[in-house]
Amino acid sequence: MSERAEAIQSAQSIFDDGKFAAQLAKLVSFPTESQNAQRKNEMSRYLEELIIPRLTKSGFTCGIHHNEYGNPFLVASRIEAEQLPTILGYGHGDVTRGQEDAWSEGGKPFELREHKNRLYGRGTADNKGQHLVNLIAQECVIARRGRLGFNSKWIIEMGEETGSPGLEEFCKSNKELLSAQVLIASDGPRLSPDVPLIFLGARGAINFNLSVDLREGAHHSGNWGGVLADPAIILAHAISTITDKDGKIQIPEWQPTSLSQNVRDLIEKLPLPKGPTIDLYWGDRTLTPQERIFGWNAFAILAMESGVPAAPVNAIAGKARATCQLRFVVGTNETDILPALRRHLDHFGFQQVQITQDDNGYFTATRSAVDNPWVKRVAQSLHKTLGVEPHIAPNLGGSLPNQVFTDILRLPTIWLPHSYGGCNQHAPNEHMLSSVARQALGVMTGLYWDLGNHRTIDICP
Repeated sequence: MSERAEAIQSAQSIFDDGKFAAQLAKLVSFPTESQNAQRKNEMSRYLEELIIPRLTKSGFTCGIHHNEYGNPFLVASRIEAEQLPTILGYGHGDVTRGQEDAWSEGGKPFELREHKNRLYGRGTADNKGQHLVNLIAQECVIARRGRLGFNSKWIIEMGEETGSPGLEEFCKSNKELLSAQVLIASDGPRLSPDVPLIFLGARGAINFNLSVDLREGAHHSGNWGGVLADPAIILAHAISTITDKDGKIQIPEWQPTSLSQNVRDLIEKLPLPKGPTIDLYWGDRTLTPQERIFGWNAFAILAMESGVPAAPVNAIAGKARATCQLRFVVGTNETDILPALRRHLDHFGFQQVQITQDDNGYFTATRSAVDNPWVKRVAQSLHKTLGVEPHIAPNLGGSLPNQVFTDILRLPTIWLPHSYGGCNQHAPNEHMLSSVARQALGVMTGLYWDLGNHRTIDICP
């Protein structure tokens, strides 16, 4: 058995012996709910009591950095030689609210429970279990080879679930501290539980409100119907111009320019996410369903309101409002999304419709180059470990704060998720699949081994 195979076996034996579950249980037991102000002290405790000791034991120099905008950041570095490339890792130790009373079968959010190939607990999938896999994998490489063979840095934040406040400012102020050649990190779901996924970025998202405000109060629909303009009808007609009846976007500026042939070639190989049966007629039917998710923009109405929906009365409302969202990929002019919408509505005579951007819900679209040499290196390693080709996506359909790495630190980004679409993240009964965790331990150990083995992989891009 080769040293590489021995390192992979040692990582997976940690799962088989129950040690992975025990370590994950400890992480889960810290109620690091960043949406709950009463849990603020748990953020530093998680870093100081759980993460720093294991990184220090592996030869990392660690420092906790104050964040004036929110919870602290941990930065750790293991520099083996200046001439070696540096790989930046990322994780977040905060979680969403536990929702204690909603878990099934007596489960509790901050107590790990194993049942039928699942490890239940808040943070198992998002994101404690995922960065634990990668930490263990690096530890196994160091234990077997005595070194990583590359320089390693980590940044772990404690506010991702509240929009990563301060992360952008911290990265702008600490570019040298976080300097690296590539980000390799884990978050989000795979497309298929049994096949590793590499994704290179994320769709952006912008939330905004469309509203029509004609008058104060409501007026009797019998006395005034037919002579008072109905804001809900005006708003409905305005929204109907944004897409056709089948959801195809009608605003030219909202149609991206980035669906190149090499991106299409990647997307063509991707399966559709598991979940509800898709509506093949919905969206731009000149595109495949996969292209609509991973290579195109999508408009959605998240909520609409006029009058009192829970208790309607016979009256014409004075106001109507819709909360909308555009998910967008690289190749969309982000600064022109709402101005283009304004021009479009004005062209169709809907000057009465007001547009206001939400303070929350904005993410920049990101995508590392599909032909980036790091992609090939990572894909080769995953194939070597499993004997199957990984899925490679130009970006997730969803969004995450990847722009701090691509736009501020100027790094190519490679994400290797260790979860799957049915993990219940942000909901009761969040879980990590045992089979995915075990496979991921082997995959990541093999990857870190190969990236530090200069004889088999050219590590200098």
